[in-house]
Amino acid sequence: MPRSAEAALPEPTAPRAPTARIGALVRGIERWLLPAECLLCRRAAEDDGLVCGLCRSRWRPVPDPVCARCGEPLEPDEACRLCSGWPPGLVRVRSAVRLEGGARDAVHKLKYEGWWRVTEAMAARMSGLEPLTAGVSLIPVPLARRRERLRGYNQSERLATALGVRCGLRVRSDVLKRTRSTRTQTSLTPDERQANVAGAFAASRASGLRAVLVDDVCTTGATLLAAAEALVAGGAGQVEAVTFGRANG
Repeated sequence: MPRSAEAALPEPTAPRAPTARIGALVRGIERWLLPAECLLCRRAAEDDGLVCGLCRSRWRPVPDPVCARCGEPLEPDEACRLCSGWPPGLVRVRSAVRLEGGARDAVHKLKYEGWWRVTEAMAARMSGLEPLTAGVSLIPVPLARRRERLRGYNQSERLATALGVRCGLRVRSDVLKRTRSTRTQTSLTPDERQANVAGAFAASRASGLRAVLVDDVCTTGATLLAAAEALVAGGAGQVEAVTFGRANG
């Protein structure tokens, strides 16, 4: 059976609050049904992870120095142009790896091919990002309902869940909602991206919350900014964000 059959395998019955027992069961079934090979390079995997150690080692970290606010890599003494016009709601963004090569492939597998358990390897790389401190709540960026139905899940929620398990942080999928559908951001200019997602989110039960938004990729930050503005309007005390990938500027 091909490994793309993961999409049809049993998933945790409560994805918002997974248990170690359910996770072990899913991995056990997967090992029995599927060959033990890396999702990215197809070589034999040394453990039950979907991404082998060699491929994970090729995920290139976002290089220092970075902008103190948006996390964009900078040359020494260079002023950041990405976030110079940002509104004040989003305090800090940090990303784990550059969105290139195998890291880009992993995001594609997650978003478009049903490989939701690749989030375990992604979360492992994200776990040391600065906003992930004790007491924060992880807030996945919500998808439009139609897109989530087509995809079968929200990749940001799966990533937040894996990150919450690894870091011992609470995931709050009940706080942020998408209020309207938006065009895909892929082919839009930075200004078009910002206009596309403006007012697309609303927050409730956010009063005093120390929120860390979770998404798969940061490109211009437009989606994170719109989500942060909704959280601030809903009463959040502080809003930061983490992503797995950082698109090359």
